[in-house]
Amino acid sequence: MPVGELLPTYLNDHLAGATAGVELARRLRGSNEDDPDFGPALAEICAEIEADRETLKQIMDRLDVGQSRLKPAVAVVGERLGRLKPNGRWRSYSPLSRLVELEVLQLGVAGKRRLWRALEHTHGEDLASFDLGSLAERATAQLRRLETLHLRAASLAL
Repeated sequence: MPVGELLPTYLNDHLAGATAGVELARRLRGSNEDDPDFGPALAEICAEIEADRETLKQIMDRLDVGQSRLKPAVAVVGERLGRLKPNGRWRSYSPLSRLVELEVLQLGVAGKRRLWRALEHTHGEDLASFDLGSLAERATAQLRRLETLHLRAASLAL
């Protein structure tokens, strides 16, 4: 298999993950918008995650990689099914929901950081205008902020 032949699959897998991440970030933002400890920080992180997904789409266009319609749709369904997990409350948002959702979002952001690093290593010259290093640094900053929120959520839930 020639080098680069797997790039479309890799990028579409990340696009699916980014789509699920946006859905999860929006849910976290909406469920916590009135909480001064979580709302403003989650709104900012959500906006960045949305922007990062758009950047990924632009990168795919630059590399002439078609965007799968199926994978992101399946990711959205999977994210919504994940909302059905027991959270200790039947009809309302739970502190446990927030804790677990922050953990899952951290996993997605860590994967995104690895994506930016992999692209920088393999396609850095072709994608120089995207400043992949800065995108990776922003993901690292997102992880730091999410960790702070996660520890606060753990204190409230556990």
